[in-house]
Amino acid sequence: METLTTSWKTFFLKDLFECLLSKGDLKEDDCACGRIPLVSSGATNNGIVKYIDESGDGKAQMFKGNCLTLDMFCNCFYQQKDFFAVSHGRVNILIPKFDLNKNIGLFLVTIINLQQYKFSYGRAVYSSVAENIEIRLPVDRNNNKPDWKYMNDYIQELQERERESEGTLADSLKTSITIQPSSINTSEWKEFLMSELFSIYKGKRLTKEDMEEGNINFIGAIESNNGVREKIGNGYLFKGNCLTVNYNGSVGEAFYQQSPFWASDDVNVLELKNKKMNKYIGLFLCTIIKTQKVLYSYGRKWTLEKMEQTSIKLPVKNDLPDFVFMEQYIRTIPFSDRI
Repeated sequence: METLTTSWKTFFLKDLFECLLSKGDLKEDDCACGRIPLVSSGATNNGIVKYIDESGDGKAQMFKGNCLTLDMFCNCFYQQKDFFAVSHGRVNILIPKFDLNKNIGLFLVTIINLQQYKFSYGRAVYSSVAENIEIRLPVDRNNNKPDWKYMNDYIQELQERERESEGTLADSLKTSITIQPSSINTSEWKEFLMSELFSIYKGKRLTKEDMEEGNINFIGAIESNNGVREKIGNGYLFKGNCLTVNYNGSVGEAFYQQSPFWASDDVNVLELKNKKMNKYIGLFLCTIIKTQKVLYSYGRKWTLEKMEQTSIKLPVKNDLPDFVFMEQYIRTIPFSDRI
């Protein structure tokens, strides 16, 4: 099913949901193990941190399933079964004002999670914020209301395609790489300033209002999806075959960019100086660069100037970076033939 965004409309979450918070101060350590999901803030495992007894802590409310949860960092999940929520984790419970099912829930979760770039540790998704989040949804052209049938059918078709392609998916989990990569002795590696290795450029700000529809990758300061936050039609700033490193937001996340892209002003772009990069060298370098994440946190940004003065350790040959080793090492990792 083709996704057309021309017949979409913006809605506030409060138009679609009643936004609630769990009352009390339910904590996982206060609850016995059981079969009821306990949802907290987090980007994995559907937000579930523990399965607890149905009595909870004796005070907290159990919420009915078939609703959404939205935590303080804008991680949204569809909750199919009844569950508890950790109140101090600031988990918003979104009770639908319409007939929700799993397919529609999964569609909405995907749309809501696109808003994550707007929120960080300085701007949490409290209930008053959650209800005023705006999302764009497909609408029925006859009444300009959300087209729930389209959303349901879209997810249903994706699931059917997955079932039909089961053999292909199984094949994609196979790798022709059967040897294990050799162990690495980093004691003989050498430190290099990043300014010695890379020409580093700052991305350029592009507001949501100025974005045009298109197929060019827009790289934002996020930690997933290879940094791709949007697809735009404003053209590209960088040709690709280089790295992007977040200096703000999810600081220190590094990605190899193969295709032309636009980078936001929260992202630094690294082009290798004295060697033509490829995806294998790029992935090796990304892994090394990401080890610097521990030096940066919510209050310390990895600015271009700081990045230029940062040292990273690399394998060497004749006192120069051994790019041949880097490429060969990545090529020997299982599933590297799927890159």
